[in-house]
Amino acid sequence: MTPRTLTHLLAVARGDRPADLLIKNARVVNVFTGEVYPADVAVAGAWIAGVGTGYTGRREVDLAGRYLVPGLIDAHLHLESSMVTPYEFARVVVPRGTTTVVADPHEIANVAGLEGIRYILEASEGLPLSVLVTLPSCVPATSLATSGARLEAADLKAFADHPRVLGLAEFMNVPGAVRGEPEALAKLLAFRDRHVDGHAPAVRGKWLQAYAAAGPRTDHESTTPEEVREKLRAGLHVFLREGTAARNLRDLLPALTPENARRVAFCTDDRHPEDLLEEGHIDHAVRLAVAAGVDPVTAIRMATLNAAEALGLKDRGAIAPGRRADLAATPSLEAFRAEWVMSGGRVVAVDGAPQGDAWVPPQVDASAVQGTVRVRVARQNLEIPARGRRVRVIGVVPGQIVTEHRIAEARIKDGLAVADPGRDLLKLAVVERHGRGGGVGLGFVAGLGLKKGAIAGSVAHDAHNLIAAGADDRSMRTALRAVARFGGGYAAALGDEVLAVVPLPIAGLISNCSADRVRLQMRVLTAATRELGCGLPDPFMPLSFLALEVIPKLKLTDQGLVDVERFQRVDLWVD
Repeated sequence: MTPRTLTHLLAVARGDRPADLLIKNARVVNVFTGEVYPADVAVAGAWIAGVGTGYTGRREVDLAGRYLVPGLIDAHLHLESSMVTPYEFARVVVPRGTTTVVADPHEIANVAGLEGIRYILEASEGLPLSVLVTLPSCVPATSLATSGARLEAADLKAFADHPRVLGLAEFMNVPGAVRGEPEALAKLLAFRDRHVDGHAPAVRGKWLQAYAAAGPRTDHESTTPEEVREKLRAGLHVFLREGTAARNLRDLLPALTPENARRVAFCTDDRHPEDLLEEGHIDHAVRLAVAAGVDPVTAIRMATLNAAEALGLKDRGAIAPGRRADLAATPSLEAFRAEWVMSGGRVVAVDGAPQGDAWVPPQVDASAVQGTVRVRVARQNLEIPARGRRVRVIGVVPGQIVTEHRIAEARIKDGLAVADPGRDLLKLAVVERHGRGGGVGLGFVAGLGLKKGAIAGSVAHDAHNLIAAGADDRSMRTALRAVARFGGGYAAALGDEVLAVVPLPIAGLISNCSADRVRLQMRVLTAATRELGCGLPDPFMPLSFLALEVIPKLKLTDQGLVDVERFQRVDLWVD
């Protein structure tokens, strides 16, 4: 804020000058005190000058008794997981009341390194959505998978002074932090005085104590109320996640009490266009919480002030003098629906649709993050020679990104272990796609439900190698070839026939189409998986997490099976 801006702000606050915009007849939700009361809000430029009565304005907006709440905040997400550009993402979530997101470009950085971070920053510049960024802390996530880049502490410092960079993103290398390994400590110490996001799934006891002492301030990976309570006791802010693959919010709400609610906020982490367009964003989390019995004002506070404080954002999250004029109006707190949205003092959405001249897409050169699938699928061997009777199997857990570590009898045919769709046992393959050797990890997965054919994608957290699951090798290879041909994306195949494709040419993660177009493409793709016997609402989201070697219990990377609880590779064969 410049001296001139502050001078104008103070003059409006004193009542010596008319507000640039006066919001009249609002029922203001005060997230500091928990009160709801009638008031006018005077806006000067991008800032709130005053809340009360007696103000005048050059322009006026009459809310006719609607509730006025602070703009909603998503405390942690990966923009890449929306499968659309930051501009398209903003067009979906801003009309729903979201005015700030904290993005971790971890996914695209694992593909394209510093160019990936640069793309996210440039593609989110000047939007009617504040896109704040935390720098990826673990590229690669571990040494147990092959990613497209490696970023050290010195690399991250190149972006540390960017005005929209908050600090360090989710620190997934829990063993490195807890054991004080030099590479981990270098990153943690480099951002010791900045915000550091945590990522500690199922971390409890002394390891949690050491992890919190290492520097992370938040966590969004809890799966039980007991885990939430322990993390809150350790001083962490806890984000309740309601994404597409992981829907933890309702399961974790029993941990919420009047005493600890101020340390809890919402995030989405990973959310597909279908859910964003049909259910919503942080507004959806608010509605879920209220429906589960959370006081509406408490839910609004969790979606605004709590998130801002957890992230060290002192300029937003509340309707008060000197805060950003990020606001949303709704006719009901119990059934929150944003009818009017302001971002930085500009009206940017009305009646659920983008509004105003702020909606100008940034001009971005994406060439540095395209052409990232560098593997010839035809050369990859997907056969698994039999070396025993029983195999380890990744078990999909519905609505979660954690998996089970199962043991099953292998189906042996002509000396090879093959899929057995009759038992819901599919072959799983992860193919390195960054031009670093083309290694292939092979295994089995249960819970995807395909009866025939195969599905594949270039979205496979966190290294984002190609991943395929199927009932036969021929279909798997066809699906993988289709993904590679489009420079990344998702595909379904049966034999030699490609049934449907969703191209994601930007880093193999992001489409250059509108959110509505991607939703339509995904619906066609999902319908194709129905023909293959799959009953999951979105099988590609759980598929994309089967390679994430930092989330328990069993995962598959291009280097092989990983027992995440032991943090080491294990053999496919048990005996």
